[in-house]
Amino acid sequence: MGVLESVALLVVGTAALWLGATWLVAAASRLAESVGISSLVVGLTVVAFGTSAPEIAVSTTAALEGQGDVAVGNVVGSNVFNLGVILGLVAVLAPFRVTTTLLRRDALVMAGTTVVAAFILADQSVSRLEGTLLLVLLLGYLGALWMAIRRSSGTDSSGEPDSSDGGAAIEKIEEIETIESPEIEAIGGTADENGLVTDETATADDPVRLGRESVRLLVGLALVIAGGRVLVTSATTIALSVGISPWLVGVTVVAAGTSLPELVTSVVAARRGGVAIAAGNIIGSNVFNCLGVLGLAAVVRPMTVDPAVFPGVVWLVALTAIATGLLATGRRVTRLEGAILVAIGLGYWVATAVS
Repeated sequence: MGVLESVALLVVGTAALWLGATWLVAAASRLAESVGISSLVVGLTVVAFGTSAPEIAVSTTAALEGQGDVAVGNVVGSNVFNLGVILGLVAVLAPFRVTTTLLRRDALVMAGTTVVAAFILADQSVSRLEGTLLLVLLLGYLGALWMAIRRSSGTDSSGEPDSSDGGAAIEKIEEIETIESPEIEAIGGTADENGLVTDETATADDPVRLGRESVRLLVGLALVIAGGRVLVTSATTIALSVGISPWLVGVTVVAAGTSLPELVTSVVAARRGGVAIAAGNIIGSNVFNCLGVLGLAAVVRPMTVDPAVFPGVVWLVALTAIATGLLATGRRVTRLEGAILVAIGLGYWVATAVS
Protein backbone atom coordinates (compact mmCIF):
# COMPACT_ATOMS: atom_id res chain seq x y z
CA MET A 1 0.00 0.00 0.00
CA GLY A 2 1.48 3.31 -1.15
CA VAL A 3 1.72 6.57 0.73
CA LEU A 4 -1.05 8.30 -1.23
CA GLU A 5 -3.39 5.36 -0.68
CA SER A 6 -2.52 5.39 3.01
CA VAL A 7 -3.26 9.14 3.25
CA ALA A 8 -6.65 8.57 1.59
CA LEU A 9 -7.42 5.76 4.04
CA LEU A 10 -6.29 8.02 6.90
CA VAL A 11 -8.89 10.59 5.86
CA VAL A 12 -11.56 7.90 5.45
CA GLY A 13 -10.75 6.41 8.86
CA THR A 14 -10.87 9.82 10.55
CA ALA A 15 -14.22 10.61 8.89
CA ALA A 16 -15.63 7.25 10.00
CA LEU A 17 -14.45 7.93 13.57
CA TRP A 18 -16.04 11.36 13.60
CA LEU A 19 -19.37 10.25 12.13
CA GLY A 20 -19.52 7.11 14.26
CA ALA A 21 -18.71 8.96 17.48
CA THR A 22 -21.26 11.67 16.64
CA TRP A 23 -24.02 9.09 16.23
CA LEU A 24 -22.85 7.14 19.25
CA VAL A 25 -22.84 10.17 21.55
CA ALA A 26 -26.14 11.56 20.25
CA ALA A 27 -27.95 8.24 20.64
CA ALA A 28 -26.42 7.45 24.04
CA SER A 29 -27.21 10.92 25.35
CA ARG A 30 -30.86 10.77 24.28
CA LEU A 31 -31.28 7.30 25.73
CA ALA A 32 -29.67 8.40 29.02
CA GLU A 33 -31.70 11.59 29.30
CA SER A 34 -34.90 9.64 28.58
CA VAL A 35 -34.48 7.90 31.93
CA GLY A 36 -33.84 11.15 33.84
CA ILE A 37 -30.02 11.35 34.01
CA SER A 38 -28.87 14.97 34.44
CA SER A 39 -26.96 16.83 31.72
CA LEU A 40 -23.79 17.13 33.79
CA VAL A 41 -23.73 13.42 34.58
CA VAL A 42 -24.35 12.70 30.90
CA GLY A 43 -21.37 14.94 30.10
CA LEU A 44 -19.08 13.28 32.64
CA THR A 45 -20.04 9.72 31.69
CA VAL A 46 -22.07 8.98 28.56
CA VAL A 47 -20.74 11.81 26.41
CA ALA A 48 -17.19 11.59 27.78
CA PHE A 49 -16.93 7.84 27.37
CA GLY A 50 -18.72 7.93 24.04
CA THR A 51 -16.34 10.51 22.59
CA SER A 52 -13.45 8.37 23.91
CA ALA A 53 -14.65 5.40 21.86
CA PRO A 54 -12.20 6.26 19.02
CA GLU A 55 -9.31 6.23 21.51
CA ILE A 56 -10.43 2.82 22.74
CA ALA A 57 -10.65 1.43 19.21
CA VAL A 58 -7.35 2.92 18.06
CA SER A 59 -5.24 2.13 21.14
CA THR A 60 -6.61 -1.41 21.52
CA THR A 61 -6.07 -2.15 17.84
CA ALA A 62 -2.56 -0.69 17.97
CA ALA A 63 -1.72 -2.79 21.04
CA LEU A 64 -2.97 -5.96 19.34
CA GLU A 65 -0.76 -5.19 16.34
CA GLY A 66 2.28 -4.56 18.53
CA GLN A 67 2.25 -0.79 17.97
CA GLY A 68 2.69 0.30 21.57
CA ASP A 69 4.01 3.70 20.51
CA VAL A 70 0.80 4.47 18.63
CA ALA A 71 -1.39 3.17 21.47
CA VAL A 72 0.29 5.21 24.22
CA GLY A 73 0.97 8.21 21.97
CA ASN A 74 -2.73 8.34 21.20
CA VAL A 75 -3.62 8.57 24.91
CA VAL A 76 -0.98 11.19 25.75
CA GLY A 77 -1.63 13.26 22.62
CA SER A 78 -5.42 13.11 23.00
CA ASN A 79 -5.28 14.32 26.61
CA VAL A 80 -2.98 17.20 25.69
CA PHE A 81 -5.32 18.09 22.82
CA ASN A 82 -8.36 17.91 25.12
CA LEU A 83 -6.92 20.17 27.83
CA GLY A 84 -5.03 22.54 25.57
CA VAL A 85 -6.95 23.01 22.35
CA ILE A 86 -10.50 21.96 23.33
CA LEU A 87 -10.74 23.38 26.86
CA GLY A 88 -9.00 26.51 25.59
CA LEU A 89 -11.51 26.92 22.77
CA VAL A 90 -14.40 26.44 25.20
CA ALA A 91 -13.05 29.29 27.35
CA VAL A 92 -12.49 31.50 24.29
CA LEU A 93 -16.06 30.93 23.12
CA ALA A 94 -17.70 31.23 26.55
CA PRO A 95 -15.56 32.27 29.56
CA PHE A 96 -16.89 30.44 32.58
CA ARG A 97 -16.52 29.72 36.28
CA VAL A 98 -17.04 26.20 37.60
CA THR A 99 -18.93 26.31 40.90
CA THR A 100 -20.12 22.72 40.96
CA THR A 101 -18.58 20.62 43.72
CA LEU A 102 -18.83 17.54 41.51
CA LEU A 103 -16.91 19.08 38.61
CA ARG A 104 -14.25 20.59 40.87
CA ARG A 105 -13.77 17.23 42.57
CA ASP A 106 -13.53 15.41 39.27
CA ALA A 107 -10.92 17.89 38.05
CA LEU A 108 -8.77 16.71 40.98
CA VAL A 109 -9.52 13.10 40.00
CA MET A 110 -8.31 13.91 36.50
CA ALA A 111 -5.05 15.27 37.91
CA GLY A 112 -4.61 12.18 40.10
CA THR A 113 -5.20 9.72 37.26
CA THR A 114 -2.73 11.62 35.08
CA VAL A 115 -0.06 11.29 37.78
CA VAL A 116 -0.80 7.56 38.13
CA ALA A 117 -0.50 7.06 34.35
CA ALA A 118 2.75 9.07 34.32
CA PHE A 119 4.18 6.93 37.11
CA ILE A 120 3.29 3.73 35.24
CA LEU A 121 4.83 5.03 32.00
CA ALA A 122 8.05 6.13 33.75
CA ASP A 123 9.78 2.86 32.83
CA GLN A 124 8.54 3.11 29.22
CA SER A 125 6.30 0.07 29.53
CA VAL A 126 2.82 -0.91 30.68
CA SER A 127 2.35 -4.46 31.95
CA ARG A 128 -0.88 -6.45 32.00
CA LEU A 129 -0.96 -6.15 35.80
CA GLU A 130 -0.63 -2.35 35.58
CA GLY A 131 -3.37 -2.29 32.95
CA THR A 132 -5.62 -4.28 35.27
CA LEU A 133 -4.91 -1.82 38.09
CA LEU A 134 -5.91 1.09 35.86
CA LEU A 135 -9.20 -0.62 34.99
CA VAL A 136 -9.90 -1.29 38.67
CA LEU A 137 -9.30 2.40 39.43
CA LEU A 138 -11.74 3.31 36.65
CA LEU A 139 -14.42 1.09 38.19
CA GLY A 140 -13.74 2.71 41.56
CA TYR A 141 -14.12 6.17 40.03
CA LEU A 142 -17.43 5.24 38.40
CA GLY A 143 -18.64 3.81 41.70
CA ALA A 144 -17.71 7.01 43.56
CA LEU A 145 -19.42 9.11 40.90
CA TRP A 146 -22.57 7.01 41.21
CA MET A 147 -22.57 7.36 45.00
CA ALA A 148 -22.20 11.14 44.69
CA ILE A 149 -25.16 11.23 42.33
CA ARG A 150 -27.25 9.15 44.72
CA ARG A 151 -26.36 11.44 47.65
CA SER A 152 -27.27 14.51 45.61
CA SER A 153 -30.63 13.01 44.74
CA GLY A 154 -31.37 12.76 48.49
CA THR A 155 -32.62 16.35 48.56
CA ASP A 156 -36.38 16.75 48.59
CA SER A 157 -38.42 19.11 46.50
CA SER A 158 -38.09 21.87 49.09
CA GLY A 159 -34.33 21.81 48.73
CA GLU A 160 -33.70 20.48 52.23
CA PRO A 161 -30.91 17.87 52.51
CA ASP A 162 -31.61 14.28 53.45
CA SER A 163 -31.22 13.68 57.17
CA SER A 164 -28.79 10.84 56.42
CA ASP A 165 -26.28 13.44 55.27
CA GLY A 166 -26.05 14.90 58.78
CA GLY A 167 -27.77 18.15 57.75
CA ALA A 168 -24.96 19.15 55.40
CA ALA A 169 -26.12 21.12 52.40
CA ILE A 170 -25.68 19.32 49.09
CA GLU A 171 -24.89 21.39 46.03
CA LYS A 172 -26.96 20.73 42.97
CA ILE A 173 -25.01 18.70 40.44
CA GLU A 174 -25.94 20.97 37.56
CA GLU A 175 -24.80 24.26 39.16
CA ILE A 176 -22.31 26.01 36.89
CA GLU A 177 -21.97 29.67 36.03
CA THR A 178 -21.36 30.86 32.50
CA ILE A 179 -19.76 34.30 32.61
CA GLU A 180 -20.50 35.28 29.02
CA SER A 181 -22.59 33.43 26.49
CA PRO A 182 -24.08 35.77 23.89
CA GLU A 183 -24.43 32.75 21.58
CA ILE A 184 -27.54 31.70 23.54
CA GLU A 185 -29.53 34.64 22.24
CA ALA A 186 -28.02 34.33 18.77
CA ILE A 187 -29.36 30.85 18.19
CA GLY A 188 -32.85 31.73 19.35
CA GLY A 189 -33.10 29.44 22.33
CA THR A 190 -33.37 29.74 26.09
CA ALA A 191 -30.98 28.37 28.68
CA ASP A 192 -32.33 26.01 31.29
CA GLU A 193 -31.05 25.63 34.86
CA ASN A 194 -28.29 23.33 33.62
CA GLY A 195 -26.95 25.94 31.23
CA LEU A 196 -28.27 24.03 28.23
CA VAL A 197 -30.11 25.74 25.42
CA THR A 198 -33.55 24.46 24.62
CA ASP A 199 -35.52 25.01 21.46
CA GLU A 200 -38.63 26.94 22.34
CA THR A 201 -40.58 25.05 19.69
CA ALA A 202 -39.73 21.66 21.15
CA THR A 203 -42.02 19.90 23.55
CA ALA A 204 -40.77 18.41 26.78
CA ASP A 205 -42.70 15.19 26.28
CA ASP A 206 -41.43 14.49 22.76
CA PRO A 207 -40.97 10.68 22.89
CA VAL A 208 -37.56 9.13 22.29
CA ARG A 209 -37.69 6.54 19.59
CA LEU A 210 -35.77 3.82 21.37
CA GLY A 211 -35.52 1.55 18.35
CA ARG A 212 -34.06 4.23 16.09
CA GLU A 213 -31.64 5.50 18.72
CA SER A 214 -30.51 1.96 19.54
CA VAL A 215 -29.79 1.26 15.87
CA ARG A 216 -27.91 4.56 15.55
CA LEU A 217 -25.88 3.69 18.64
CA LEU A 218 -24.88 0.30 17.21
CA VAL A 219 -24.05 1.72 13.77
CA GLY A 220 -22.00 4.47 15.39
CA LEU A 221 -20.10 1.91 17.44
CA ALA A 222 -19.38 -0.16 14.33
CA LEU A 223 -18.09 2.91 12.47
CA VAL A 224 -15.85 3.82 15.40
CA ILE A 225 -14.31 0.33 15.52
CA ALA A 226 -13.82 0.12 11.74
CA GLY A 227 -12.52 3.68 11.51
CA GLY A 228 -10.07 3.07 14.35
CA ARG A 229 -8.59 0.04 12.61
CA VAL A 230 -8.23 1.89 9.29
CA LEU A 231 -6.68 4.89 11.05
CA VAL A 232 -4.04 2.81 12.84
CA THR A 233 -3.10 0.82 9.75
CA SER A 234 -2.81 3.84 7.46
CA ALA A 235 -0.97 5.99 10.02
CA THR A 236 1.56 3.24 10.71
CA THR A 237 2.12 2.72 6.98
CA ILE A 238 2.73 6.43 6.46
CA ALA A 239 5.18 6.56 9.38
CA LEU A 240 7.21 3.64 8.09
CA SER A 241 7.16 4.96 4.50
CA VAL A 242 8.46 8.46 5.21
CA GLY A 243 10.70 7.66 8.16
CA ILE A 244 8.54 9.21 10.88
CA SER A 245 8.46 7.43 14.23
CA PRO A 246 5.20 5.68 15.15
CA TRP A 247 5.27 7.64 18.44
CA LEU A 248 5.18 10.98 16.58
CA VAL A 249 2.32 9.82 14.36
CA GLY A 250 0.40 8.49 17.36
CA VAL A 251 0.84 11.60 19.48
CA THR A 252 -0.11 14.04 16.69
CA VAL A 253 -2.07 12.76 13.67
CA VAL A 254 -3.81 9.82 15.38
CA ALA A 255 -4.43 11.77 18.61
CA ALA A 256 -5.98 14.68 16.72
CA GLY A 257 -8.16 12.33 14.69
CA THR A 258 -9.49 10.47 17.72
CA SER A 259 -10.10 13.76 19.57
CA LEU A 260 -12.41 15.12 16.87
CA PRO A 261 -15.56 13.92 18.71
CA GLU A 262 -14.50 15.72 21.91
CA LEU A 263 -13.72 18.84 19.89
CA VAL A 264 -17.05 18.91 18.05
CA THR A 265 -19.13 18.03 21.13
CA SER A 266 -17.45 20.54 23.46
CA VAL A 267 -17.40 23.45 21.01
CA VAL A 268 -21.05 22.97 20.04
CA ALA A 269 -22.06 22.65 23.71
CA ALA A 270 -20.10 25.79 24.66
CA ARG A 271 -21.62 27.85 21.84
CA ARG A 272 -25.08 26.82 23.03
CA GLY A 273 -24.35 27.69 26.65
CA GLY A 274 -23.91 24.09 27.80
CA VAL A 275 -20.60 24.62 29.57
CA ALA A 276 -21.42 21.83 32.03
CA ILE A 277 -21.46 19.24 29.25
CA ALA A 278 -18.36 20.74 27.60
CA ALA A 279 -16.27 20.78 30.79
CA GLY A 280 -17.61 17.44 31.95
CA ASN A 281 -16.83 15.92 28.56
CA ILE A 282 -13.19 17.03 28.72
CA ILE A 283 -12.65 15.94 32.32
CA GLY A 284 -14.40 12.61 31.87
CA SER A 285 -12.59 11.88 28.60
CA ASN A 286 -9.16 12.47 30.14
CA VAL A 287 -9.95 10.26 33.15
CA PHE A 288 -11.26 7.54 30.86
CA ASN A 289 -8.24 7.79 28.53
CA CYS A 290 -5.72 7.42 31.37
CA LEU A 291 -7.55 4.60 33.13
CA GLY A 292 -9.80 2.88 30.61
CA VAL A 293 -8.03 3.26 27.26
CA LEU A 294 -4.48 2.77 28.53
CA GLY A 295 -5.60 0.02 30.90
CA LEU A 296 -7.55 -1.95 28.30
CA ALA A 297 -4.77 -1.68 25.73
CA ALA A 298 -2.24 -3.05 28.25
CA VAL A 299 -4.54 -5.90 29.31
CA VAL A 300 -4.99 -6.88 25.67
CA ARG A 301 -1.22 -6.84 25.12
CA PRO A 302 1.54 -5.45 27.39
CA MET A 303 3.34 -2.55 25.71
CA THR A 304 6.77 -0.98 25.54
CA VAL A 305 7.14 2.53 24.15
CA ASP A 306 9.68 4.92 22.70
CA PRO A 307 11.85 6.95 25.15
CA ALA A 308 10.12 10.03 23.69
CA VAL A 309 7.17 9.17 25.95
CA PHE A 310 8.92 10.80 28.93
CA PRO A 311 8.93 14.46 27.73
CA GLY A 312 5.40 13.92 26.36
CA VAL A 313 4.13 12.74 29.73
CA VAL A 314 5.91 15.60 31.54
CA TRP A 315 4.20 18.06 29.19
CA LEU A 316 0.83 16.40 29.89
CA VAL A 317 1.33 16.52 33.67
CA ALA A 318 2.24 20.22 33.52
CA LEU A 319 -0.76 21.09 31.34
CA THR A 320 -3.04 19.02 33.59
CA ALA A 321 -1.78 20.94 36.64
CA ILE A 322 -2.60 24.27 34.95
CA ALA A 323 -6.07 23.14 33.84
CA THR A 324 -6.83 21.62 37.23
CA GLY A 325 -5.85 24.87 38.92
CA LEU A 326 -8.29 26.77 36.71
CA LEU A 327 -11.16 24.31 37.20
CA ALA A 328 -10.79 23.07 40.78
CA THR A 329 -10.30 26.48 42.39
CA GLY A 330 -13.62 27.73 41.03
CA ARG A 331 -12.05 30.86 39.58
CA ARG A 332 -13.06 32.36 36.26
CA VAL A 333 -11.50 30.88 33.11
CA THR A 334 -11.06 33.90 30.84
CA ARG A 335 -10.64 34.17 27.09
CA LEU A 336 -6.99 35.07 27.55
CA GLU A 337 -6.39 31.96 29.65
CA GLY A 338 -8.24 29.92 27.04
CA ALA A 339 -5.97 31.31 24.33
CA ILE A 340 -2.93 30.42 26.45
CA LEU A 341 -4.19 26.84 26.83
CA VAL A 342 -4.63 26.58 23.06
CA ALA A 343 -1.10 27.92 22.54
CA ILE A 344 0.31 25.37 24.99
CA GLY A 345 -1.54 22.52 23.28
CA LEU A 346 -0.36 23.52 19.82
CA GLY A 347 3.14 24.24 21.15
CA TYR A 348 3.34 20.64 22.34
CA TRP A 349 2.81 19.41 18.80
CA VAL A 350 5.46 21.75 17.41
CA ALA A 351 7.96 20.76 20.11
CA THR A 352 7.29 17.06 19.51
CA ALA A 353 7.69 17.41 15.75
CA VAL A 354 11.04 19.22 15.92
CA SER A 355 12.54 17.14 18.72
